[in-house]
Amino acid sequence: MRMEQNPRRVLGFQGLLQNKELYQYILETSVYPREPAPLKELREVTANHPRAGMATAPDAGQLIDLLLKLVNARKTIELGVFTGYSLLLTALSIPEDGKIIAVDMNRETYEIGLPLIEKAGVKHKIDFIVSEALPFLDQLLQDDENEGNFDFAYVDADKINYKHYHERMLKLLKVGGVVMYDNTLWAGTVVMSDEITPEAMKTSRLSILEFNKLLAADSRVQISHAPLGDGITICMRIS
Repeated sequence: MRMEQNPRRVLGFQGLLQNKELYQYILETSVYPREPAPLKELREVTANHPRAGMATAPDAGQLIDLLLKLVNARKTIELGVFTGYSLLLTALSIPEDGKIIAVDMNRETYEIGLPLIEKAGVKHKIDFIVSEALPFLDQLLQDDENEGNFDFAYVDADKINYKHYHERMLKLLKVGGVVMYDNTLWAGTVVMSDEITPEAMKTSRLSILEFNKLLAADSRVQISHAPLGDGITICMRIS
């Protein structure tokens, strides 16, 4: 499958707010002062990576932290890890006996953040799996004990399969559990015509448009579509 470029790199993306100064104000006033030191260090390390735009935006990360605590998350799953900003954030947020299943096809980028995860003393909470997401989720669901046994999920993997991930996440999550999907505004291309959408973003744009409609019509979840980072959709399983 052809890899599409990240929207932040294609469009020079700096948050969805049109005013960059306002976005920077939010970061400097409300986000950075509360960002734990290990996360700040990982964010700065990741900034030097050529695909740094793939990292979870720190303002979106702050919301993830809040939701993890609101649902008292102990058992979580993450699809798409990159250097591990959201993974480290989750590991810092959940209790000492909490567990995270983290799935990514690229261990090399995970190992960029691994020393900082170890330094923060939270590596024991993480089970990192090198795999494509769909086969792994299907394997996970073969064990009936996993159904309805997760408190929280974060999905930042390939956009084409979001609709397939969603069906599996609703089986894994308990009622009242939360799944968050990243990049659901795809750098604003969801309101662009196909003619002016950068070529590298077109395939995932169509997938995101379809997925957003699917979520809006899904009576099994309560949703909130937040314009943080590159767009975050929060879904709470209600049935």
